[in-house]
Amino acid sequence: MNTHNPHEFRVRPRRPASEEHVQYDQFRTPPRTVSSEALFNGLYEIGINHGGSLYRLKITRQGKLILNK
Repeated sequence: MNTHNPHEFRVRPRRPASEEHVQYDQFRTPPRTVSSEALFNGLYEIGINHGGSLYRLKITRQGKLILNK
């Protein structure tokens, strides 16, 4: 059951038109990809330090990933 009032949610402001359609840079390097096997190295939970905060990345029983602060 959802107890939140949808009218209380903040609306994200739209970006200016100049930022909406960014030209694709054909020489841009693709994002780095890391396999979950290499990242977890046999564990089911790891810690990630980001911006001074600790996050926990977990593999669920169903094999999905969950990120918690």
